[in-house]
Amino acid sequence: MGNKVYVGNINYDTSEDSLREMFTEFGEVSSVRIITDRFTGFSKGFAFVEMSTDGEASSAITGLDGKEIDGRNIRVSEARSKPQRDSREY
Repeated sequence: MGNKVYVGNINYDTSEDSLREMFTEFGEVSSVRIITDRFTGFSKGFAFVEMSTDGEASSAITGLDGKEIDGRNIRVSEARSKPQRDSREY
């Protein structure tokens, strides 16, 4: 278990500050990053939250998965590591 959490199905108007506030209930939040489209700057509907410990991340996953936030039921799970790309793919 890692301390980085994936948050999916978030409302496009949800802010990083509101996510931070929500996750603070379960422990210390190290960082919050809503993923945005590089061309438009609009939210893609998911984010990553990093908690200070694995236990806090686990508590946040248990406590927030399926909870309704800003009119949408969010999905919260352990973040998976990004697969390495072969530089020749470009």
